[in-house]
Amino acid sequence: MLDYIVRRIIGERNPTDLSVRKTCGTIASIAGIVINLLLFAGKFITGTLAGSISITADAVNNLSDAASSVISFVSFRISAKPADRDHPFGHERFEYVASLIVSFIILIIGFELFTDSLDKIIHPAETEFSLLAVCVLVVSICFKLILYFFYRSVGRAVDSSVMMASSADSLSDVVSTGAVLIALFVSHLTGINLDGYIGAAVAIFIFISGLKILNENKNHIIGTAPDPKLVEKIKSEARSHPEILGIHDVMIHNYGTSRCFATFHAEVDGRDDIFKSHDVIDLIERDVFEKYGVQCVIHLDPIETDNELVNELREDIYESVKGIDERLSVHDFRFVPGVTHTNLIFDVFVPFEVTTGDEELRRLINAKVKSISTGYHTVITFDRG
Repeated sequence: MLDYIVRRIIGERNPTDLSVRKTCGTIASIAGIVINLLLFAGKFITGTLAGSISITADAVNNLSDAASSVISFVSFRISAKPADRDHPFGHERFEYVASLIVSFIILIIGFELFTDSLDKIIHPAETEFSLLAVCVLVVSICFKLILYFFYRSVGRAVDSSVMMASSADSLSDVVSTGAVLIALFVSHLTGINLDGYIGAAVAIFIFISGLKILNENKNHIIGTAPDPKLVEKIKSEARSHPEILGIHDVMIHNYGTSRCFATFHAEVDGRDDIFKSHDVIDLIERDVFEKYGVQCVIHLDPIETDNELVNELREDIYESVKGIDERLSVHDFRFVPGVTHTNLIFDVFVPFEVTTGDEELRRLINAKVKSISTGYHTVITFDRG
């Protein structure tokens, strides 16, 4: 049902379009503000009347959720602003900053609730069981489940980290409120006062949720490795053109969910007409953007293909480097003959998983090259990634 509502809101428009993200985010944020403020008021009054720290703690958690929804509302408005002179790549990354702020609020609330719950454990006070408290908590669980599914639907539809963070937070609220409800019944039926302990457990749960959101969005801001599936799709698109003989130095970075950029080197036959090769590159850049929404800048690398000696040496070097470690690869191979010696100039790509140092790799490669001919000198550049 909620997925259907989100699809109706989006309609035929592109989900990654800034105006669509702004509309969906605004509606979800307003819903979160209204519902969480109502739940806060109901729980706070009920918790105060019943003398229950766990219900009051749950109420304060709803207040923090309302504040988070305000931040989400602001973030969608700012993220939707177009690029300008000071921000040529747009403002979409502000959404990650907003998610960080939300996580800090959740952490602070969790810590404060934990200290209050410890005080209740040390100085226990009797809590009053009431039908009002049960009804308020049950209604809260129902509304939080609705918010969870709604936030999740919006987050998946428009690829929003803020909405996914809010979704996870709403699900944690369902668990924490459920725990408070169970404690209320246990205390009423057995006389065992679990109020402070459940309050502490809720606080820890809230704190852990905040840490998870903080870690996820910290990575977005610092930068993470691109999706391997996306990298392979871009490579496959380029390799589908017979003029492209090889690809290397692929770099992908984003400035938000809808602004993704990629650069890579494409090897072509040095004998090909430069205008023809440039036309192929333009075609690849256009196709990648239309299919995957990634703006590409491709560097043209002409390579020598009609020199048998160079071709044999290139293959020898490739095999030699692979013989050291299968994960290594060679690109940008050049053969520069001289009077006293011949320089073999090439780059070696070293994945992060390979822990061998550059100097040790250089020594091993040089030993392999010397076994081919002592007249060859190497000029090696190591690319780690």
